[in-house]
Amino acid sequence: MTSGSPGRRQRELASLYATVKSLTALGELDEVLQSIVHHAHDLIGTDFTYLSLVGPDGRLSARASDGTISAEFLAATIPATIGLGGKVLASKSPHWVRDYATSTRIEHDADFDRLVVTEELVALLGVPLVIRGEAVGALFAADRSERSFQAEEIALLNAFADHAAVALDNARLYEESRNALRELRVAYRKIERAQAIHEALTGVVLGGGTPGDVAQHLADQLGGNVTLLGPADGHDLAGAVEDARRSGRCAVSAAADGTTRSVAAIQAGDSYLGALVWTAGRHDPPDDTDLRTLERATHILGLLILKERAVAEAGERVSGELLTELMLGGPTIGPAQRARTRARDIDVDRLDLVLVADSPAVPPAGLARHLYALARDHNGLAGEHLGRATMILPGADADRTTADVHIGLKRSVGGPVLVVGERAADHDWARAHALAGRCSAVLRALGHTDLGATTGEYALYALVFDPERAGELDRFLAGSIGALLEHDERRGTDLVGTLGAYYLHRANVAATARALHLHVNTLLKRLDRAGTVIGPGWRHENDLGLQLGLRLHQLRAVTS
Repeated sequence: MTSGSPGRRQRELASLYATVKSLTALGELDEVLQSIVHHAHDLIGTDFTYLSLVGPDGRLSARASDGTISAEFLAATIPATIGLGGKVLASKSPHWVRDYATSTRIEHDADFDRLVVTEELVALLGVPLVIRGEAVGALFAADRSERSFQAEEIALLNAFADHAAVALDNARLYEESRNALRELRVAYRKIERAQAIHEALTGVVLGGGTPGDVAQHLADQLGGNVTLLGPADGHDLAGAVEDARRSGRCAVSAAADGTTRSVAAIQAGDSYLGALVWTAGRHDPPDDTDLRTLERATHILGLLILKERAVAEAGERVSGELLTELMLGGPTIGPAQRARTRARDIDVDRLDLVLVADSPAVPPAGLARHLYALARDHNGLAGEHLGRATMILPGADADRTTADVHIGLKRSVGGPVLVVGERAADHDWARAHALAGRCSAVLRALGHTDLGATTGEYALYALVFDPERAGELDRFLAGSIGALLEHDERRGTDLVGTLGAYYLHRANVAATARALHLHVNTLLKRLDRAGTVIGPGWRHENDLGLQLGLRLHQLRAVTS
C-alpha cells in the first residue's frame, strides 16, 4: 500500500488520534511508555519499535518495546553520546541508517554491535524525545532488512515523538505528583502520630504520672526501649549526651551489633536534668519525625522534673521547719503545730524516735534531702537541725527502725552512713537529738563510719554523750587520771596523751614512740615521770580504771 493511500492515511490518523488521547489519560509512566511504543509500531509498521531514555548514569536504556525483540537486546545499555542514539540526542533531530553494522556515519559500541548482529538488526530510524528543550530519550523503529526511510515516515514518526514527549512529560509529572502526594500523606501521618504521642504524654503528666511513666509511654508508642538517665548517672553514652546537650538536638549512636541508640538531653536553661535514651531495633535507623518526638518529650519531662523538684523542695522545707519547731518548742506542742503535722498525715504524739545521720561524703543538707524521702514512708519529719541531718518518726521498735533507716539511707546515698537513734521521752526531742548527736561523735571517734544503732547499744559510753551525767564522768576521771590531768595543767606536759597512745598501741614502746614522733629514750622518760605521778607500780597492777579514764577523756574531747 502506498504512503498516500486512504487506508494508510486512515491508519496514521487513527494512531495519532490514539496518541493524543494518551496525552489526556494520565497513568503510570511505564504504561504510557508502552502505549507510545505500541502506537508507534502500529503507525510505522517496522519489524520492531523501542523507546530508550537517558538514565542518571548518562546511558541510554530501553524502557518499552513492541515487535519481536530479544530480552538481551532490551537489557543492553549504551552511552548516550555514541551510536545512532548519540547523533539523535546531540542534534535533537531524526537520523537513520540503511545498515547499522556497516554504517560509518555513527560511532559504534562494540558490545552493542554484537547484539545488533545477533538480533539481525539492519535498518534503524531514531527520532528524539524533547521535553522543554532537553532531549531525554529517543524512539526507534527498526527493520531486519536493508532499506531507506522515506521523508513521510520520518516526519510522521517525528511528529508522533513530539506528541509522545508531551505524554511522557505528563506521565512523569503525574508520577512525581503521586509520589509527592504519597510522601505528603506519609509525612502527615507521621505528624499526626507525633501530635498524638505529644498529647498522650501531656495527658500522662496531667494525670499525675511520673517521669518513669512518661518514658514507658514513649517506649510503647515508638517501639524499642526508652531509658531515663539522671543527671549524675554514669554510662557509656557520655559523649552522645554531651553532643545532645551542646546541640539541643538528638545524638544518634550506632552499636557494633546494629542497635541504634538515640539520646536527647533534658535541660531547663543551663540546668542539665538528665537524658532520654531510645534504643530502637537492630538495623532499624530512627525516623526524623520520631527523633523530633523524642526531643519534644524532653521538654515535657523537663517541666515535670522541675515541678517534682519544686514540690519536693517545698515539702522538705515544710518538713524541716516543722522539725525545728518541735525541737525548739518541745515538750509542749501548740495547736498550730498539731494542725500542720495532721495536714501531713503525721501523728505528732507518736513521734518518739530521733535519728541523726552522718556521712563522710555527703554534707548534712544533702543527707537531710535523702532522709526526707524516707521520712515520708515512715510518717515522720526530716530536715537539718543544728548542723545535723535529723529525722523524727514513730519507732515502736527503736533498734529495728534505726537499722531499717540506715539500710535505706545507705542505698539512697550509695555509700557508708552512720545513723544513731535515741528514744524521745515526753516529746523531749531536743534532749534525744543532743544524745544521738554526741553518741554519733563517739562512734566516729571509735572508728565507725557505716552503722545503724541506738544510743542504748552503747550504754558503756553514756557518761560521755549524756551531758546530764557530766558530774559522774567528772568524778570517774578525777579518780582514775585526775593526778595526771593536774600535773599536765600545772607543768604544761602531756602525760595523759602519752599514756593514751601507749595503751592504744598495746603497750608497745617502739610503736608508741613512732606514733608520737619521739625517740624511745624520751618516751621511756615520760612513762617514768607518769609513774612518779600515779605510782611506780601502774604498769604491773590492774590498770583497767586507768585505761578507761584515758579513753573516756579522749572521747569527751571529741563530743565537747
